[in-house]
Amino acid sequence: MAGLVLVTVSALVFSTAGIFTRSVTATAWVVIFWRGFAAAGFTLAWLALRGQFAEEARSFDRRSLLISGMGAAGSAAFIPAFKLSSVANVALIYAAAPFAAAGLAWVVLREAPGRRVLLASAVSLGGVAVILQGGLAGGSLTGDLLALFMTLMLAGMMTGYRAWPDVKAALPNAVSSLLLLPVAALMTPVATVPAGEMLVLVLFGLVFAVASVTLCEGARRLPAAETALVSALETPLAPLLAFLILAEQPGLQTIAGGAVIFAAVLWAQRPARKPVAPRTCRSRFP
Repeated sequence: MAGLVLVTVSALVFSTAGIFTRSVTATAWVVIFWRGFAAAGFTLAWLALRGQFAEEARSFDRRSLLISGMGAAGSAAFIPAFKLSSVANVALIYAAAPFAAAGLAWVVLREAPGRRVLLASAVSLGGVAVILQGGLAGGSLTGDLLALFMTLMLAGMMTGYRAWPDVKAALPNAVSSLLLLPVAALMTPVATVPAGEMLVLVLFGLVFAVASVTLCEGARRLPAAETALVSALETPLAPLLAFLILAEQPGLQTIAGGAVIFAAVLWAQRPARKPVAPRTCRSRFP
């Protein structure tokens, strides 16, 4: 139950990412730098206040670094995806994460997915293809492909935490943010940010830190595919928030592809029907 609650909280918080990214005029690398700086700072301060920094530092190993690397790569694609495509496109492509996680867990962990998950995976890929086709026609294909790459990295992180439940969650997430700071600083001047936008980026960092830690803590308690399926709660929330706050209306192919993906996610989460034992007819008479 704790894992389900943690992943649900993460999904609700992550649904605001597109709003934060699209509400500032700063470039993607500037957003990556300051959001990462704030997220790492909040996470490290939280560890220090709880007296857990030394413990997490001692346990940080190659597995932790691999997860940090996947997190950094995903973050590097995450922000530009929102800048180059619509919030709806990114959120709906991300909804295919459960099936990427299921595939990775099948290959790496030998967690064979059920027939329903396999069929839903195929249907979901069809929905992603529809969205990508719309992106090709609408000029947002680069952003859509970045969203797809980010989804694969997130699925890799989920599978990693499932494979190594003893790996800590907080410090690898902080390290993934720190890894991108020098890269972002080399890519663009990061100091020229209006004061109002700086406040938004710092708040974005706090939100991202909370969402990342709760996701990783929840992922160690649930199967990889189930973690990603629960995370898909973000799918309807992110486009809805974008519509209400940014007045961003998704295109027809985005709606069609997203409906296919979301239907596949919901269908895959339905519990399997248990076979009912046949009833025997009993005579009323002895």
